[in-house]
Amino acid sequence: MRTIDATPLSAEQLRRIDAYWRAANYLSVGQIFLFDNPLLKRAVSPEHIKPRLVGHWGTTPGLNLVYAHANRVIAERDLSAIFIAGPGHGGPGVVANAYLEGTYSEVYPDVAQDEAGMKRLFTQFAFPGGVGSHAGPETPGSIHEGGELGYSLLHAYGAVLDSPDLLAVCVVGDGEAETGPLAASWHSNKFLNPARDGAVLPILHLNGYKIANPTFLARIPESELESLMRGCGYEPILVSGDEPAAVHQALAGAMDECADRIAAIQRSARAGGSRERPTWPMIVLRTPKGWTGPKSVGGDLVEGTFRAHQFRMAKMEGAERAKLLDGWMRSYRPEELFDASGRLSPELAALAPKGHRRMSANPHANGGLLKRDLRLPDFRAYAVPVPAPGAVDGEATVVLGKYLRDTLRANSDRFRVFGPDETASNRLGAVYEADEGCLVARSLPTDENVSADGRVMEILSEQVCQGWLEGYLLTGRHGLFSCYEAFIRIVDSMASQHAKWLDLCRRIPWRRPIASLNYLLTSHVWRQDHNGFSHMEPGFLDHIMNKKAEVASIYLPPDANTLLCVADACLRSHDRVNVIVAGKQVAPQWLSMERAVRHCAQGLGIWEWASTDGGASPDVVMACCGDVPTGETLAAVDFLRENVPELKIRVVNVVDLMKLRLPEDDPRGLLEDEFVDLFTPDKPVIFAFHGYPSLIERIVHRRSNSRNFHCRGFLEAGHTTTPFDMVVLNEVDRWRLALDAVKRVPGLADRAAYMRQEMRHKLLEHAHYVAARGDDMPVIKDWRWGAREKAVRDAARVNA
Repeated sequence: MRTIDATPLSAEQLRRIDAYWRAANYLSVGQIFLFDNPLLKRAVSPEHIKPRLVGHWGTTPGLNLVYAHANRVIAERDLSAIFIAGPGHGGPGVVANAYLEGTYSEVYPDVAQDEAGMKRLFTQFAFPGGVGSHAGPETPGSIHEGGELGYSLLHAYGAVLDSPDLLAVCVVGDGEAETGPLAASWHSNKFLNPARDGAVLPILHLNGYKIANPTFLARIPESELESLMRGCGYEPILVSGDEPAAVHQALAGAMDECADRIAAIQRSARAGGSRERPTWPMIVLRTPKGWTGPKSVGGDLVEGTFRAHQFRMAKMEGAERAKLLDGWMRSYRPEELFDASGRLSPELAALAPKGHRRMSANPHANGGLLKRDLRLPDFRAYAVPVPAPGAVDGEATVVLGKYLRDTLRANSDRFRVFGPDETASNRLGAVYEADEGCLVARSLPTDENVSADGRVMEILSEQVCQGWLEGYLLTGRHGLFSCYEAFIRIVDSMASQHAKWLDLCRRIPWRRPIASLNYLLTSHVWRQDHNGFSHMEPGFLDHIMNKKAEVASIYLPPDANTLLCVADACLRSHDRVNVIVAGKQVAPQWLSMERAVRHCAQGLGIWEWASTDGGASPDVVMACCGDVPTGETLAAVDFLRENVPELKIRVVNVVDLMKLRLPEDDPRGLLEDEFVDLFTPDKPVIFAFHGYPSLIERIVHRRSNSRNFHCRGFLEAGHTTTPFDMVVLNEVDRWRLALDAVKRVPGLADRAAYMRQEMRHKLLEHAHYVAARGDDMPVIKDWRWGAREKAVRDAARVNA
């Protein structure tokens, strides 16, 4: 692997950058261990040491080293850069550098650049009410928590899309590099267009160990590692050593060469030069884990071993521990770094970039500062004409695709669509009329809708799509993630981490709101005609429902016009995780745009055109949520209207699932009297739901009328079968819904036995027909809402 022999630092530059590194290390160790005596004006004693020692030290000196050298390059070249710390438990280093740059004290005045402020800095770390051991939202300059490993490089690449002047310096830990998402992340360079995007400088930090085990990338031969990185499209430069002066010179040379190479790539691309995919530079940095810390303790090696990861000194007596810590911290010579009041010496402070050039103060790392609202078309212009409920068919996501197409056209610098090779499959193909799929690689004549200039981001990894989009949003832009419903579960944990980030940001005054993370889940559980059981999984709704009301929303629009309303609202929102579930198949359209707007504004409501209660108290409430359950509910109502005409039915459709929650759990939730008015205090509610029925039961269980709710939904039943057979297998079909109503309405119990027998005959007929024909019966396929009433009216007109 190639190394750099140059020694670009003068003796004075070397002295100063080493001192800056020592200052960051000193502050990092102080945060991890000290409770008091921040300037070591007295010998460290047991009462100065925190009672609970988390001890996460191992990765920190490497992060501090890279940060110091990145600052030099930024200051000398006037670069705009952000710093992403991928290794776990690197928080002390990132906080220390934000403090040295002055940004930390600017946003937290009580953590001033003096002795009292330094004490506060030390005390708050890993302390009740303080900050955690990762670079979370509280840390200025951070867009990456790093608690869950594997996403640093994805966030870095997402951050620089459509930000041509931004450099993301991303340190990838060698433990983190063993995760699946990070392994796929290396290929993000195939989606980076140097003519209009920024750049990422990956720095793979090999310190050799995870918590307790070796890391394999640190153990394979360097020739093999070089082949891996070159095979991923990078030109790796090796920096290795444990002697500070030599490592400083080598890293400075490597940083200069990488900065030169990145600038040359961008100049060529922006001048209309080669359109070939460039080979981007990256650095492999090999330094000891826990470098500059204790070499050994109690006969056990520490520096350069797994013991440095979480160095607790737990087996040491208090006085012995204090003596070791005192010697360790004094080895950084703090008297040369800070004055008597605790302020960093002016010559070292001068090394940091100024103003927004500080990585801890770069506005891209507080994306709300840069966020501009989308220029959105009027969603009403895309309306499906619906002269009467169910009178026409349509494909909801096809209609949405046209709206997204024009959103892309109007926002070429701030909006992208992300998805795991499913944009066309999910019927959003209209977006290709505005933009193409992005791929900075060799193209073939057989390719369609693929270009280096495309802004439709498709790669067959849900985690990569999620990570890119998060980085894009966190730096001030907007996007939509389209995915098969079953496989969004792959990013459950990532969605949870992002929701937690947003939740914390809401409590941090200097963090500005960012655009919401918007999911469109389609190819959903009820229409897997050929994919079968593996593609049937609606549980993402349960997962998101567990998140705080302030950051989570779930919408299940029943048709195209409601989907347009919901999507427009989600793209206008901020600081939320919005989940939209909508089918892509041809289906009846229920609401005109005018009705859809009113219905979505309320989030749920009575469909009076389908109800027969005449505005009075009904005998039964037929509730539905989701496009297929809505269709089956209306078919059940149609059956009941014909066969039990005296039955007073109220139809309630739910679009915004959060409206069912209690107001104390969610401000959007219906007040109790509103809930009871809608669902009645004592009448049976037959609820057909898109997902697992237990979710509805969980949401309404504290309502005063919850005992009246009888829920049906997905029961983990299904295989490759017809659309109607799927609802039959999961017992959400129109016949069972109708039977539920008859069974539970007082006075109709006598009819239930006869109706149950009729239902069995219908189900048996259905099963035989599907087995023989491989399709649904005409009576099912040809059913239309209102067809019976229309036939009666037509017959009366003829007879007249």
